[in-house]
Amino acid sequence: MYQTTYHKAASVAEAVSLLSGAEDGKLLAGGHTLLPTMKQRLASPSDIIDITGIAELNGIDASGDTVTVGAATPHADVETSAAVKGAIPALAALAGTIGDPHVRNVGTLGGSIANADPAADYPGAVLGLGATVHTNQRTIAADDFFTGLFETALNDDEIITSVAFPVPAQAAYAKFPNPASRYSMTGVFVAKMKDGSVRVAVTGAGDDGVFRSSALEAALSSNWSADAVDGVDISADGLLSDIHASAAYRANLIKQMAKRAVAAA
Repeated sequence: MYQTTYHKAASVAEAVSLLSGAEDGKLLAGGHTLLPTMKQRLASPSDIIDITGIAELNGIDASGDTVTVGAATPHADVETSAAVKGAIPALAALAGTIGDPHVRNVGTLGGSIANADPAADYPGAVLGLGATVHTNQRTIAADDFFTGLFETALNDDEIITSVAFPVPAQAAYAKFPNPASRYSMTGVFVAKMKDGSVRVAVTGAGDDGVFRSSALEAALSSNWSADAVDGVDISADGLLSDIHASAAYRANLIKQMAKRAVAAA
């Protein structure tokens, strides 16, 4: 690694101050992307600001029709939370599919969505449920948060503090994992909201990151059943094609994962 200066922030305000005062500062949450890229010398931040111990970024609150998860809350806490299981079981189940126990006990919700990896799972839940991302500066609707491959609407000095998920009437997530990394080769999050609207988010398949499928949303709005997916034509245009799967294969996976998700919901 290159030389860097490590800081342990005690508050969001301190983290913002450290970040703005650094020549090239980076926030450290789970570190599953930052640390490997530093080891490979693909990143060399002047300062690392560790935000995992900040109390206001940790914890889960379920009240009314909303479940709010702190940005530094580990995946394992979401997976095992009785409050999450009771209000949005699909969210708890999704958290349980991320990586392995080591990853789930260190990785965080905020770190996952801020990185916006095209194969990450949490972006599917955030977009699929129409969540609201809270930062130290503002609130950002899920539809406006993800802007591209590894890109979000966050400013350089902006820190995610929590994510508020609306409680749906029904929801589920199904993914086809890479057998080695457990990253999603294709994952589909389906949600029927309490107002009757349907949202479908696809992760692991788009060459521009997570996206909503208007075709699946239209079909499921008319008929909330796995059978409704059969009549939907999923184009391979704009889908990833790599050593793991072709774009055409991923197009088929979108349909199959959507069917599994609806059946599970």
